[in-house]
Amino acid sequence: MHYQTDILELFPSVAPALVSNTRRLCDAARRAGVNVYFANIRFSPGYPEVSPLNKNGQGIRQLGLFVDDQLSPALGRQASEPLFVAHRASVFYGTDLQVRLSAQGIDTLMMVGIASTGVVLSSVAYASDADFRLLTVKDCCYDPDAVVHERLFATAFESRTTVLTLAEALALLA
Repeated sequence: MHYQTDILELFPSVAPALVSNTRRLCDAARRAGVNVYFANIRFSPGYPEVSPLNKNGQGIRQLGLFVDDQLSPALGRQASEPLFVAHRASVFYGTDLQVRLSAQGIDTLMMVGIASTGVVLSSVAYASDADFRLLTVKDCCYDPDAVVHERLFATAFESRTTVLTLAEALALLA
């Protein structure tokens, strides 16, 4: 979730490792026959999707991000792998992701993303409330606030998901 060029450029010191870890995870899922889905946050020029009441959206608008960026090509997205575009932190809000997953009988999600305090937190909370079985791969998630990142994984995520290391996730997919 949100492995897109504008976000990765904000964190150049960690982006290569995050992309490498996530590519390994995606490739393992593909080999195991597990569906891979991608989600980006994106806005139209002028940000008509951003309400003046949405503090996060206003911050994004001021930075001028997420209009012309793209999913990181280093993840090797296949033509058959959907890319969902969201206008809010949660990949479920305002998209048909839940309907598509349910229609395909998918009840378990392995979730990764940037940032832990944004897309991961919002999407994990929604997916948990929607009764999905959740796995979250910590080595493929990042937040610039390391203290909050660690705390989320020790509390909020641990209470809603099974937190895995990359090695554990790769073993599960093998």
